Amino acid sequence: MNFAFTEQQQAIRESVARLAADVLAPRYRQREQEGRIERSVIRQLGDMGCLGGELPEKLGGSGLGCVTSGVIIEEIAKGDFNVGYLPLLASLNGQIIANYAEPELARKWLSEITAGRKTVCIALTEPHGGSDAANLRLKAERRGDHYLLNGEKTSISMADQADVAVVFARTGTVEQRAGGISAFLVPMDLPGIATTRFEDSGQRAIGRGSIFFDNVAVPLSHRLGEEGKGFRQVMQGFDYSRALIGLQCLAVAQQSLDETWHWLTERQAFGQPLSAFQGLTHPLAEYQTYVSAARLQCYYSLWLKDSGLPHNAEAAMNKWWAPKLAFDVVKQCLLAHGHTGYGEDLPLAQRLRDVLGLQIGDGTAQIMKNIIARETVPK
Repeated sequence: MNFAFTEQQQAIRESVARLAADVLAPRYRQREQEGRIERSVIRQLGDMGCLGGELPEKLGGSGLGCVTSGVIIEEIAKGDFNVGYLPLLASLNGQIIANYAEPELARKWLSEITAGRKTVCIALTEPHGGSDAANLRLKAERRGDHYLLNGEKTSISMADQADVAVVFARTGTVEQRAGGISAFLVPMDLPGIATTRFEDSGQRAIGRGSIFFDNVAVPLSHRLGEEGKGFRQVMQGFDYSRALIGLQCLAVAQQSLDETWHWLTERQAFGQPLSAFQGLTHPLAEYQTYVSAARLQCYYSLWLKDSGLPHNAEAAMNKWWAPKLAFDVVKQCLLAHGHTGYGEDLPLAQRLRDVLGLQIGDGTAQIMKNIIARETVPK
């Protein structure tokens, strides 16, 4: 059993860590205030091979493993949690497009996405659905060589920044549930598409909003996979993204811990450094233990995926535990900084707001625990 990263993975980690420290971290709060991630930064991620690196080279990737993609996301998120969402979207949607799009369409879009010239989002959730992901009403009606899409998607990350979206729509009846859902690759500049943005507590650099489809004509060639099988085919990719989300959140937790340990050695009280007081160090020691364990769990899931082994339960563990743990860790670090931590001069308050959102998005803890139970109960 070998827990070491390869020399290539270590070199990638060091390179991405420099980018995170020099380019991403200094503008973390500014991106939040501007509500945008600069296209120049996205291009830089593409130039460094940080977007969809696990995809084959013929599709614009680097042929890296999923563990290496986890290394990349972890380091990016240490500098800016929200920028860390970009490689996650590129990896999740990239695998969907690579596996189910027509070859020429896949090459066209993935070469742009991996280069950072185009951005992609995934549009699944609808206003009345929430955790019932198969309860979709956005309609896709076949009309000759195209489909007409009508309806609304909501709570979509990057809704007003993405250039293309992977959209789930109902091509069958409501009674068919997942069996009547198809997936489509939809350029966001097609006539009939409109977007809105929500006023959220955090993750404003990514943005979350609704996408409205009014007789949007999508070519038949843009359907992903077989008609009526899109939901079952594409949902398998979420096992991958859940491990990446785990590392994205844990990166923020570890960065906050590192800063707080340093703070405790510098700050004095009652003639001693704060690090001399167990009331402060013991909670951090506990969280250091939890973060280390959760991080190993995430990399174990990615290793299982790279090895072609089942990882549904492990991925669900990553998704419910890591966001909650990250929130608790950042909260404790904020409290350890006292009144200084509560202010906006430090990034802790924004980190707290940002990681909270992923206790909701991409599957709640309750849904994840349902998956773990389903996979664990003896058949």
